Amino acid sequence: MTLRILIVAGGLTHERDVSLRSGRRVATLLRREGHAVKVCDLNAQLFTTLSEFDPDLVWPLIHGSVGEDGSLQDLLYLLGYPYVGSTPDACVLASSKPSAKALVSQYGVLTPASVSLSQSLFRQVGAEGIIRAIDDSFRFPVMVKPADGGSALGISLATSEDQLRAALVDAFSYGDAVMVEDFVEGREVAVSVLDVTDTARALPPVEIVADDGRYDYDARYNPGRSRFFVPARLSDDEADSVKDVAVRVHEALGMRHLSRIDLIVDHEGAPWFIDANVVPGMTDTSLFPQAAQADSSFTQILNQLAYTAVDDTDGAEEETDPAALENPQE
Repeated sequence: MTLRILIVAGGLTHERDVSLRSGRRVATLLRREGHAVKVCDLNAQLFTTLSEFDPDLVWPLIHGSVGEDGSLQDLLYLLGYPYVGSTPDACVLASSKPSAKALVSQYGVLTPASVSLSQSLFRQVGAEGIIRAIDDSFRFPVMVKPADGGSALGISLATSEDQLRAALVDAFSYGDAVMVEDFVEGREVAVSVLDVTDTARALPPVEIVADDGRYDYDARYNPGRSRFFVPARLSDDEADSVKDVAVRVHEALGMRHLSRIDLIVDHEGAPWFIDANVVPGMTDTSLFPQAAQADSSFTQILNQLAYTAVDDTDGAEEETDPAALENPQE
């Protein structure tokens, strides 16, 4: 069965270019499978495009902002279009790093200690007192990042108070709240989760090694800046552990269809939850496509996602199943 698929990419976000590249790549592969695919920008023409193209399915590929915070998903639900990806409620939880960390930590998943601070708080009580409090409570180095968003934008490693100040300014340029987090040294591993049957499963973990140690925006999307190992160079026990944690996070946050869970595997082999990605990148250097190709076929998995989403016409009303959170990781 061929489908009419509308891919929504671009938008007014810091990750616009990555989104467009993701959209073009997914469109190319789905067209080769015989589907009628149209790519449109997220703008005022969206309603006209939906009406004229009349898709069987919408595939949101907006990275960050309204593409991952549940706003676009809520709109598609209001309009009655099936779409690929998590429900609005799950998007809200997963896109907020502090909320996601707070939830998964309740079920035995390790995640670095952190605090979330708003720009409004800095203005009202003064930056100096807050910086001193951070200095007293955390041991350098620390990670400083926007409380939401992706693609490593606005993320810095601060090893001193001076670097902390600069990192806070940078993070606030990407959002109204920042998160300061303990730095966990270890291997960066991304585990993509495929949820197209009754049981979500983890795809082969991907290990990321940036040449200068910084897996930043440039290292993510410019070939040659990073090396990827698929599957990750983990022992059997470590591989089982990261897969288990990734699926547990996916289910705890109520995500559906697909996700990418970013972890740090410390020197003792323990996985630490860092971030949950509602709309994983689909570019040539993105991690979900590498995991999908190592598992079976990226194109085949795109097809599975499309057909699953068409069947999930009432998926926006789903809620997290507390039964899925039983038997937390010890």
